[in-house]
Amino acid sequence: MKKRLLFTLLSLFFLIGLLAACNSGGSEETNTGTENSPDLNENSEETAGEPTDSEEEVTIKFHTHGNEASYNWSETLAAFEEEYPNIKVDLVILSEKGDTNEALQKLDLAASSGEQLDVLMFSDPASYAERVDLGMVAPIDEFIEAEGYDVSEEYKVNTILNDQYYALPGKFNPWYVLVNKDHLDEAGLEMPADWTWDDFADYAKQLTTDEHYGTFFHGPQNGGWMEYMKLALASEAEDTEFIKEDGTSNFEHELFQKTLELRWQMEKEDQSATPYTDIMSQKLHYRNQFFNQDASLVLIGSWMNTELGGTEEFPLEFNVGIAPYPKNDTNDEGGYTPVTTDYMAVAANSHNKDAAYTFIRWYTTEGQVAQGKNIPSWNGVGEDELEKIVDTILSDTVSPDKVDKEALITVLKNAKSSKLIPPVSYQTEIYQVVNDEYEKLIYEEQTIDETIEAIHTQTEEIIANNQ
Repeated sequence: MKKRLLFTLLSLFFLIGLLAACNSGGSEETNTGTENSPDLNENSEETAGEPTDSEEEVTIKFHTHGNEASYNWSETLAAFEEEYPNIKVDLVILSEKGDTNEALQKLDLAASSGEQLDVLMFSDPASYAERVDLGMVAPIDEFIEAEGYDVSEEYKVNTILNDQYYALPGKFNPWYVLVNKDHLDEAGLEMPADWTWDDFADYAKQLTTDEHYGTFFHGPQNGGWMEYMKLALASEAEDTEFIKEDGTSNFEHELFQKTLELRWQMEKEDQSATPYTDIMSQKLHYRNQFFNQDASLVLIGSWMNTELGGTEEFPLEFNVGIAPYPKNDTNDEGGYTPVTTDYMAVAANSHNKDAAYTFIRWYTTEGQVAQGKNIPSWNGVGEDELEKIVDTILSDTVSPDKVDKEALITVLKNAKSSKLIPPVSYQTEIYQVVNDEYEKLIYEEQTIDETIEAIHTQTEEIIANNQ
């Protein structure tokens, strides 16, 4: 109920801010970036749907959770402004430490205050869907249709929501398994190139010693990091989300049960996973656990590519391997894995929609290459260019020679995104239910069957309340 009240209040604040902006008489502070910028808010037939080529200079504001270290904004934006000299980008970094929760709070405050918003970046599908539902984000279908491309063919990640496009995807970050190869050698184990969840559990058990655990699961935490609650589900080609495509609960799926059984087995029976109580009480983090060699296997997203060779904060003192996301069965196709991206969107109250779209289209294509920090979702990057991108990324780390580059390239090349199901606007409510009930399970307050029943029942209630 608290979350629903907060969501309602946020909607009200945003509406008030929007009305205030509309009644302000078009002042520069709340509407345009420059005195002479054209008012494109109406998206007239003459300009709508095409990347801007106006000779008049406009300034767009770009609100992002990404900091300079992770996104190389100085070089990226310079490359854009060189190609589009009439569009200037005013970068607003919402969290210098890259904290997405902090960034969202500041973005919502900016929206409710009627501040100028043009380009918005979201780090996950739930926050993206919620802001679309709030009316904060503009549909971009007319721009896509004017260019004449198919988003599902142009990009590896399809961002469609409610049969409309509100964002284009930036990076392509499939999940994989970080491997301490030194620990692997000490245990006499081969580097896994194709394995199942049973293999993963067996490896973790054999890798566990008095000095370190076999693995570390970074979630769930406070309603976040839900990838760790659908391990087995995410290994499939479709039907991988908590909510099915038809809008019903998916918590009675046998693979959700398998995930809970796996987590219970590894922590309580094999004692190969870092205890959840330690994770929460000591606020443990996957970077520390892996680079300090407190865990041999860490399942995480490939945003870690930029840190694989170690950093000044986390120097690398061992050899790193990359293993693919485990399969459910030996005979399965494999390669399916959770995929994260940045959702690049145009703000609904932007007066520079053409310029904003021009930027997100460039950023999600050529801009990803210019940035040199991530593997792009854009399919315009061929496999032959993948090695060059990986070399560029690893060269910025302290010890790139300690990383198994060939294994990394193979995993990235073979990674596949499951069929995407658009997130529901009330997804965070469901996430919190899963988190709360999982804690009851792992704290031994209820059984796996009771956990599944509780989550399924509460989810059906949430779905009914949002019809």
